[in-house]
Amino acid sequence: MTTTRSGAKTEPVSKNESGEGVGSKHQLDTKTTPPPKRTKKDDSKKQQNIEDTIPSPTEAYGDGKNQPPAKGENKDKKDKRDQHGKKGRKNGAETQEKTRQNGSAEQKGAREGVVPSNILEKGIIYFFIRGRVGIDEPSSVDDIRRSYIILRPIAKDAKLAEGTLDDAGNSRLIAIPKKVLPSSGRDRWIAFVEKSHASFKTLKEEFLSASEYTTKTAGVRHNPAATPVAEGIYVITSTGRESHLAYMITLPEELGEVQREIGLKDKGSFIISTRNPKYEAPKGVALPKAPDYPKEILDEFRGLRWVATQPKHLDFPNTQFLLIGESSGIQKATEPQKGQEEDQEKPREELEKLEDEDTHRMEGLQGDDSAAVFADLHARAQDYPKLQTTF
Repeated sequence: MTTTRSGAKTEPVSKNESGEGVGSKHQLDTKTTPPPKRTKKDDSKKQQNIEDTIPSPTEAYGDGKNQPPAKGENKDKKDKRDQHGKKGRKNGAETQEKTRQNGSAEQKGAREGVVPSNILEKGIIYFFIRGRVGIDEPSSVDDIRRSYIILRPIAKDAKLAEGTLDDAGNSRLIAIPKKVLPSSGRDRWIAFVEKSHASFKTLKEEFLSASEYTTKTAGVRHNPAATPVAEGIYVITSTGRESHLAYMITLPEELGEVQREIGLKDKGSFIISTRNPKYEAPKGVALPKAPDYPKEILDEFRGLRWVATQPKHLDFPNTQFLLIGESSGIQKATEPQKGQEEDQEKPREELEKLEDEDTHRMEGLQGDDSAAVFADLHARAQDYPKLQTTF
């Protein structure tokens, strides 16, 4: 199921058993999946599939106390979306012309005030899924081979303006072999960096596109193209002994069945903790090669098996880090640091500013949600599957 942008016409939708509209503002894409972009042999190197959960390291835990989301959080998001939606989509030529004049949507040095020091990194986040071999359109979570996150960092003092992002060659591709995202402290499993310092061109050729490979027993096998499921903004924060990856979803405007099934929320967060490669990996999660950390990073582990994730850890392929769900949403991840002045901006305020700017930016891009996501990645939407919201 695909989505349309604010201001676009939508077809009537069916209702579920409770009488609510299913996939409102979204349309089913009936186009066939484009032919594969490349062919590879069976003997090519692949990342090992990781399917097992692992025990929780003590240094990766909080106090285990869960707090409910802030009252009115969902309503605030809907009101903000309605406000932007009234403006409608901008003319594509107008947006492209402004992008040419102003450069990238990332406006470095334009953020007024001081960004909170416990925000270690901020940027744009994309969520993708890939179907199992031979399944172009997953009809359930069981049909998903793996989920992915793309992180595209921006400068800490930057704000988002109109247009698309420049290809800074600093994107990271993160694989989540467990398919779904952890939702509470009881859910904790390994993710790993598949690519770092990646250009959009590399992502198009080596991740987004479909491929085929040959096996001796089954012949030619089809590896489907990656399917987008969400776009938004993120921050990596430090709350002392822990690091958090917090996000807010911009697209789709309303989370659908696919987003809920894989564990996405309008506003969500994970505790993230990096594994020390000097220790043997837990059973079932070893990769063929360890990350090539410099001595400086290795020394920072201080002999510990796990440490709070720093953004620089994610700049090395094969970095493995633990994702621990946080049922309290972004509340804990955006707590101000002790001793912070009352008049200083709080981490949550920066996150909300960035989300508001991204909402305005994506509304200004031409086409539906899929077109906006792929335009941001410098790819043609018609070459890839539509943003999926229902199975």
